[in-house]
Amino acid sequence: MLDQVRIISHKLGLFGIHEASSRRAEQAVAQQLHPLEFLRLLLEDEALARRDRAAKTLTTRARFRFLAELEDWDFSCDRGFTQQKLRELAALEFLSHRENLLILGRTGEGKTHLAIALGKRLCQEGHKTLFLPVNFLFEEVMAARSSGKYLDYIKTLVKTTVLVLDDFGLRSYSHEEAMTLLDILEERYQKGIVILTSQVNPEGWTKLFEDPATGEAIVDRLVHPSQQLILKGGASYREKLKRKTT
Repeated sequence: MLDQVRIISHKLGLFGIHEASSRRAEQAVAQQLHPLEFLRLLLEDEALARRDRAAKTLTTRARFRFLAELEDWDFSCDRGFTQQKLRELAALEFLSHRENLLILGRTGEGKTHLAIALGKRLCQEGHKTLFLPVNFLFEEVMAARSSGKYLDYIKTLVKTTVLVLDDFGLRSYSHEEAMTLLDILEERYQKGIVILTSQVNPEGWTKLFEDPATGEAIVDRLVHPSQQLILKGGASYREKLKRKTT
């Protein structure tokens, strides 16, 4: 009978039940579970398996530069925020409040690590996420324009619940790049949020654009509404991570 359950569940694509059926059957016999309780446990196993598969797929599609976990954040020195704040971030309150998250600080202080760790948590919770270094974003836009797929590319970015833009402000941006960024932010407004890392404080962002009006519009879409997290710590977080893994 167990073999029949496993065969049927596999044919139906119920892979969580397929994997858990033997263990749950033994549990049901040992604990004399009511049939409905046995069924409930099997359905929970299926739901958990589907959630895990979805999270893995979302994580792969997010295109993170590397993988990081919030639980691995190093509090051995003051990085500018508390463990309580990290728990708030892990609870994804900024997402439920529809607030962009601006992660600011000097190079090597863990901005990208934190952004990716949050992105991975978002994937685990079933939210479509995409990680893009800003310079790479504009390269992809250029490729999409040349192939006649610009609007399709923008639609993909709009449909993404959370867009992680890494290393914003490393250089100034052309008028065409500024208009593209404004298009993206306009189309995503109140539909999704942005997690952005930058070495430049928002007060200096308008100077990155040729046209002050366009720059102000971009900054307005990023800052309102948003949470700002300023990292500090002096010693390079990146170097610290290297020492921990060697």
